[in-house]
Parts: sequence; structure tokens; C-alpha cells
Amino acid sequence: MGTGAIAGLFAADLGLLPQARVAAVHSRSLEKAQGFAARFGEAKAYDDEAAFLADPAIEAVYIATPNHLHAAQALKAIAAGKPVLIEKPIALASADVEAIALAAGERGIFAMEALWSRFLPAVRRAREEIAAGRIGKVRRIRADLSYLHPEEPGSRFFDPTLGGGAAFDLGVYPLSLALHLLGEPGAVSGSWLAAGTGVDRRSVFRLDYPAAVAELSCGFDRNGANRLLIEGERSGLVFEAPFLKAQRLSWYADAGRAAAAYERGTGGVTRLLNRMPQSGRVSENFALPGNGLQFQAEAAMAAIRAGRSACAEMPLGESAAVLRVIETIRAQPATTL
Repeated sequence: MGTGAIAGLFAADLGLLPQARVAAVHSRSLEKAQGFAARFGEAKAYDDEAAFLADPAIEAVYIATPNHLHAAQALKAIAAGKPVLIEKPIALASADVEAIALAAGERGIFAMEALWSRFLPAVRRAREEIAAGRIGKVRRIRADLSYLHPEEPGSRFFDPTLGGGAAFDLGVYPLSLALHLLGEPGAVSGSWLAAGTGVDRRSVFRLDYPAAVAELSCGFDRNGANRLLIEGERSGLVFEAPFLKAQRLSWYADAGRAAAAYERGTGGVTRLLNRMPQSGRVSENFALPGNGLQFQAEAAMAAIRAGRSACAEMPLGESAAVLRVIETIRAQPATTL
């Protein structure tokens, strides 16, 4: 459902999976659906939601429409008996995620947020190594994910009716990883800077745990370093830029070195240092075929074939928890420059 840029990337990456194909495409415009379908084999084209969801050839639905449509379309797909993979953010309110989880659970229908970065080989590798104790217990996570987007009329990034804002578009990435590693925080604090349209141009989050903290931010107001730091009680790890498409991990012999490397940012000197061997650092590279969206599709397909209604790597409870953090910060008055 949807024929935008992310839908095209996802459909292209399905071509890397021998057991997957695009069976049908839905758009509000039949012409757009037909054009998209022509790019990806012999898919049927629909401009009617009910007819699309009733197509017996469709075994699962990927929702890649504007943010504000995700939850309602997911519920329609579940009601039609179709497993569903819902592009991030899965919804604009945590209550909507809970409704999706309830409907999926009652029907025994698979539902998952398509937060693709969680399924990348580098992220899986880091999660396994951290769980095995490589860096000790996680004590601090730091990240900023920022890409400059000018506030222009019609921009989806700033349109509140389309679910715009930095937190929904970018903040879900570091928040999701932090909650996956540390669980739900005991306390949430932070701030947000409003754009002219009322959505957040920048958001800052602090998640406090009994023995750890996550300091995260995102924004449309600058091009950031876009790296992520995980400090353990013994050593540390940096996801090199851009961490949402993690292709390089740098493991440091102690957390202080990892923090210092993170602070250096991604300028020319840092890029030069990263190409050179360094004492106390081990780097791992994870080149990706395609765009990296095939891994989440593969996980969803495996869960559906196994008859599960959820995925352990991306449970709906964590999707709801991420939105609760965003809701907590957005409930505060916006800050000003």
C-alpha cells in the first residue's frame, strides 16, 4: 500500500529474496499503482482498498503510505486476515499501536513495525555481542540523527496532517534501539523545538534507568554526525555514520576511547583516522546488497510462515513504548531558539 520512495526501495529489495514477490499494489491513484506495478513484474494494480485487501493472491501487506494513514490501514489489513508490515512510525499515538496489537492478537494475524535498521546484520551482530557481555553492562547510549530539511510549503517533513516532525521521521531510530537494549526507562525528560507548522524541528530525549542513561536527539535543523555510541562498564562501541544504515562497527577497548571517538564527529580528520589502524579499536564492516530493507521482510516472512502474530526482534510493545516517549516530550511546551 503506497507508491512513494520507500515503497520503491522495499519492492526492489524484495527482488533479493527468492521466495518473495510483489503480488499487488494499491494507491489512491490507479495510474500510479499501474506505473509502480509495471516496475516490479506482473503485480495487479488497485485504487480500491477493499478490493486490494480481498485479493487472495496477497499473503502479506506492506504499508508505506504517509504516516497518518498507517494505523487505520493496518487495522483494515488485519480485519481482512492479512499479515501486515507497517512502515515506521507504525502510528502517531501509542494507543493506536495498542489497538493494532490487540486486533492482531485476537485474530492471530502477524503485525510488525517496519523499522528496518533493527534487522541489519551489523545491528544483529552488535546485539548478540552485547548480550554475550563483550562490553559489559550497558551504562550509556548517545546518538544524534539529524538531516537538514528546509521548511518549505508542502514538505511532508513539516506537515502536521501527514504526521510530520523530526521525532516521527528520525527519532524513532535511536529511541527504538535504546529501548531494545535497555527496556522501558524509569524516567523520561527532554525538550523540543517547534517548526512554524507546529511539528518538532528538533527533539531531545533523556531516558533514565537505575544504572544507565540514554541521551538521544534528532532534527531537521542541521546535518548531524549521525553516529551512535554505546558505553559498557568495560568497553564501548560506535555505530559509524549513518548509523540507521549501519555498515561499520567500531569496538573500543575501553568506554573512554569510544566516547572520545564519538565526540570527534565525522569530519575529515575522523574519516582519515577511521581508515587507519588504531590501537585498542577493532572495526567490522558489513556491506549491504540493495538498500537493506530485505532483512526486515525476511524476518516478517519467517514469522508469518511459523504462524506467529509478532516478531521477537521488533515486538509491538516496543513500538508503543517509543511513541510513549515521544508523547511525553511533546506534552511539554516547545522551546525557542
